[in-house]
Amino acid sequence: MQAAVEILRFIPKRGSISTQELVQRLEAAELPRTERAVQRWLKALCESGKHDIEREDGGKPYRYRWKENAKGFSVGGLNPRECLVLTLAEQQLGMLLPAKLMKSIEGLFSEARSQLSEKSPDLHEREWLQKVRVVSTSQPLLPPRVMPDVFQEVSDALYGNQWLDVVYQSAAAKKASIYRVMPLGLVQQGPRMYLACRFEGYDDNRSLALHRIKSATASTLTFARPKDFDLRQLDDDMGFGDGPPKMIRLSFQIDKANGLHILECPLSADQTYKELPEGYLITATVVDTEVLGRWLNGFGDAVSGITHRAAKN
Repeated sequence: MQAAVEILRFIPKRGSISTQELVQRLEAAELPRTERAVQRWLKALCESGKHDIEREDGGKPYRYRWKENAKGFSVGGLNPRECLVLTLAEQQLGMLLPAKLMKSIEGLFSEARSQLSEKSPDLHEREWLQKVRVVSTSQPLLPPRVMPDVFQEVSDALYGNQWLDVVYQSAAAKKASIYRVMPLGLVQQGPRMYLACRFEGYDDNRSLALHRIKSATASTLTFARPKDFDLRQLDDDMGFGDGPPKMIRLSFQIDKANGLHILECPLSADQTYKELPEGYLITATVVDTEVLGRWLNGFGDAVSGITHRAAKN
């Protein structure tokens, strides 16, 4: 019965869906059914007259859709505010949710989008999508391509605490290498996605850029998630990229117009500053990364006197 309910929810209000796609979504929702069983349910739904479902007979494989002007199907119903939250979540969290979870709730996302369409009477909720936006503080870049099957395997292994076998090629390497890693977290840094992990046989935390993973396979072997691992602390303590992190004590001079922004949004908790006649002398302990270098260079002549030394542990 639950599988039949999920089938109704997975049929989009706009467009259509094939039997095989429904089978895949049921598997993602941990309700596996054979293609033949799904076909029988769909046939019954189309013939029952109780639901406005119809089959497109234009060719095989057959596809199924809601009839024109059909109300669709909703379990419990979504109110306008829930639709708004779901739509924003889909836009902002798509790459941070497990691939299986995204597939399993695609019906909810589809319903939310449909209810917030231009024809929706929920004016204030619909308009809110045009009233908010996340913008980058740097030059917008298109994200590097992450192979869908790689993301699927990585997110599955991360979700299930399973060891992950990867073929990875770092930016400096001339050829790829094979590693077994313990996936511990996903981090989005600008347009790039990184996998926080530990290599088999090691206890230190490392990161792998997802777009540099050539292939990935989730193992059937599981692991106990390390109790001492803290993804938020990891973000504070290391830069994401290839190679081990390096903490430095950074100092630089910056003019007052740009320096005010850094006083308002400090580089670190231990940041200090000294006011100068035409600017500020900023000192902070930070991770030495390519992102830091690009950020400093972006100020041009507004920044001068850059010095750094190894930070004390």
